[in-house]
Amino acid sequence: MTDSSAVRRLEVRNICKSFPGVRALNNVSLHLNQNEVLSVVGENGAGKSTLMKILAGVQKQDSGDILLEGQPVGFRTVRDALDNGVALIHQELNLADNLEVGANIFLGREPLRRGLIDDDSINEQSAEFLRRVGLEVSPRTLVRELTIGQQQLVEIAKAVSIDARVLIMDEPTSSLSAGESERLFEVIHDLRRSGVSMMYISHRLAEVQHLSDRVTVLRDGENAGHLQRDEVNHDSLVRLMVGRDVSRFYSRQPHEAGEVAVQVKDLATSTWPAHRLNFEVRAGEIVGVAGLVGAGRTEMLRTLFGVDRPLAGEISVGGQTVTLKSPEDAINAGIALVPEDRKQQGLILEMAIRHNIGLAGLRRNALSGGFLNFAQERRDTTEMVERLRVKTPDSEQLAGNLSGGNQQKVVLGKWLALRPKVLLLDEPTRGIDVGAKQEIYQLMDELAGLGMAILFVSSEMEEVIGMSDRAIVMHEGRITGQLQRDELTEEGVMQLATGTAKSHEERKTG
Repeated sequence: MTDSSAVRRLEVRNICKSFPGVRALNNVSLHLNQNEVLSVVGENGAGKSTLMKILAGVQKQDSGDILLEGQPVGFRTVRDALDNGVALIHQELNLADNLEVGANIFLGREPLRRGLIDDDSINEQSAEFLRRVGLEVSPRTLVRELTIGQQQLVEIAKAVSIDARVLIMDEPTSSLSAGESERLFEVIHDLRRSGVSMMYISHRLAEVQHLSDRVTVLRDGENAGHLQRDEVNHDSLVRLMVGRDVSRFYSRQPHEAGEVAVQVKDLATSTWPAHRLNFEVRAGEIVGVAGLVGAGRTEMLRTLFGVDRPLAGEISVGGQTVTLKSPEDAINAGIALVPEDRKQQGLILEMAIRHNIGLAGLRRNALSGGFLNFAQERRDTTEMVERLRVKTPDSEQLAGNLSGGNQQKVVLGKWLALRPKVLLLDEPTRGIDVGAKQEIYQLMDELAGLGMAILFVSSEMEEVIGMSDRAIVMHEGRITGQLQRDELTEEGVMQLATGTAKSHEERKTG
C-alpha cells in the first residue's frame, strides 16, 4: 500500500472536457505520487485517452486544474509538457520509419557540434537508452527494419531519454511479446526506483495487478473508484469498470460439432517453408491458436485467407479443395478474416460505418452495370449495428471516431454480413475494454451455435483456455500439439508453445 504521507508529484482536480455531442470527462480527479505506478483503467470511451492527452499537452481541458509538484500548470503544447518532465508514450506508434533508431530517439532534440547534428553523440547516447529497455539493435538500424514490438521499445527508449518525471504509458504492451513485456516491466520497476512516477493504462488486468501501487477507475467519463494495492484484484477491477458483476466472463455453451468446415493438409507458409501444418475445424467449433510471438500463427491465417500464397499443401472448405490466390478467392470460398491490426488492415478510418460494413460485399451486392447497391448496404449496416450493439449516433459516423471496441465490432460486422462458413480471428480482443471483450466472446459463442467454424489466434492465455473447444499450439512454425478443452491448462499450453513438450508429430510416431 502506498504511504499516505507520500509527496504528490502530479494532481488532477475536477477536469472536464467536452466534444461536439459528447462529454468525455466530468469532474475527474486523481493524483500521482513520487516513485509510484498508478494504473488508470476503464472501458473504451471511459475517458482515459482524453485525460492522458490533456496531461501530455495534446488537448486542453475545458475546466479544472493540473498541479505539478504542487504548482498549477497549463500545457498548451506537447513541448510544454515535455519541458516540464511529462511524457506520453502513445499506443499508436509515432516513429519516422525512414530514419535510424537513434535519429528517432533524438528527433527534434538533436545534439549539435559546430552547428551540425552530432551523429556520434546520438548513437552513443541512444545505445545506452536501448540497453535500458532491453532492445539489442544498433542505433543505426532503420526503424522500418524492426518488428512492431521492437518499434514499441524504441518509443519507450525515446521517452526514457527525455528524463521525464512523469511517464504516461498508454497500452505499452499491446504489440510486445511475452519476453518483451517482461523486460518492459523490469524497466518500469527500474524507473520507479530511480524516482520516475508513472501512469499506466492497460486493458490487460493481470498487468495492472502486477505493476500497480494504486488504481484509479474511470467509467463514462467520471471517477468510478480508487483501489489501493492490496485491494486490486480482477473481480474488483471489473466491477468498478463495468458497474456490474461479470459472473460469466467467457460465454461458452456446449455445441455439438458438425461436419468438417475447413481442413488443412501439409500446408507450408512462406515464413516457415520447411514445416507442414495439418488440422481441421468443424462447423460449430471454436478452435484457439496459441503460441509465442513469431510462432507463425498470423502467417497461417494470412495464408488461409489468400493474402500470402501457400508454398505447398491443400486447403478444403466444406469438403471441396480450394485454390486461394487472393482474399477474393477466400471470400468466395466462404472464409473471412478479422486481422490483428484493425486500424491498418480492417477499417478505413476516414469512411463512415455504413461504407466500412459494405466494403466486403461490394462485388456481391453490385447492381447491373456495376452500380453500388446502397439499399443493401443500409440494410446490412442496420442489422449489424443493432446485432453487435455498436455504440454510435448513426451509421454515418466516421469509423475513426469510434472506440476500439466499437471499431472491432464494425470489422466483425463487415464480414458477418457475408455469412461466412469459416471465421478467422487474429487477436480479436486486442486493445479493447473488458465489457467489449465479453460482448465479442458472447458473439463467438452465438456464431458457433449457428454452425460457423471459428479459428482464432490469441496471445492471452486466459482467452484461449476460456473460449476454445480445442487449442492448436504452435512453436517456430510447427504445430506442437492440440489440446482438448478438458486438457487446456496454462502449463500444458506453455510447454507446447516453448517447444519443451513432444510435438504432435512426435507423439503420433512414438
